[in-house]
Amino acid sequence: MRTGIVLLLVVFISGFRAEPGPAGEKVLKMSTTTSTQSSGLLDFILPEFTQDTGIRVKVIAKGTGAAIRDGQDGNVDVIFVHARGREEKFVAEGWGTKRYAVMHNDFVIIGPSADPAGIRGLKDGATALARIAAEKQGFISRGDDSGTHTKEQNLWKKSGVSLVERTRTIVKKGKKKIISYTMPANADTWYLSIGQGMGKTVTFADEKQMYTMSDRGTYIKYKYGKIPAIELEVLCEGGGDLANPYGIIPVNPEKYPHVRHDLAMKFVTWITSEKGQKMIDGYRLEGKQLFYPDAL
Repeated sequence: MRTGIVLLLVVFISGFRAEPGPAGEKVLKMSTTTSTQSSGLLDFILPEFTQDTGIRVKVIAKGTGAAIRDGQDGNVDVIFVHARGREEKFVAEGWGTKRYAVMHNDFVIIGPSADPAGIRGLKDGATALARIAAEKQGFISRGDDSGTHTKEQNLWKKSGVSLVERTRTIVKKGKKKIISYTMPANADTWYLSIGQGMGKTVTFADEKQMYTMSDRGTYIKYKYGKIPAIELEVLCEGGGDLANPYGIIPVNPEKYPHVRHDLAMKFVTWITSEKGQKMIDGYRLEGKQLFYPDAL
């Protein structure tokens, strides 16, 4: 019996170790946001990192909240996410060793060209949301505990609009999870929380001709790189509260000795190096710059 328990423990621990690649290939497991994956940035930079270091990166793309939970569970070696407050909390609680600034872009509030809430030209995201609420115009929320959802929640809290707490179960990639969030009070007729990724949220908002918040990269992809293109327009942009910084954090090996902290630090060093930062600066989607380096 005791031998069996020991064997089970060995199998359990081995399941979290870095995956061996062919011929001894080193594999770094990274949980990151859908925006870095779907923008094409990772496809652009990771082959170069592998060529320079011999390390392959296994990307697990999901919302920031889920990526952080991967780090807290010790399921990955590093996280690359965009919710500054939650990242700092992750480090302060000892789950990660340090947050390294990598790059930024911004969020935009998009909506129908007729703009019935009158937010066109605003730079203040919270004011824009307050006007949408005052006019009871349709708004689609990702509602999935992602970095974008976190930003939207923060803006609603600044808007002065009365809020209510809600809890719901969402299903992503066949897995159920319970999330808690706030939403405007008495908004069931115009506020929809759909528990979906950015691309599906933008598409749904376009079909319904409603407002939503998007990271700029996803908007560019669906506006200029997709046929048929979405019709929604950027109506609110440029304010400081719409900033969207990305950080990378190695999982703390003192919490989880099995994580490949050595590989994580090689990736951190590379992506914050002059070469990594210049690649981020030079990346274009549909001829438009998506990310701006922060480490140089």
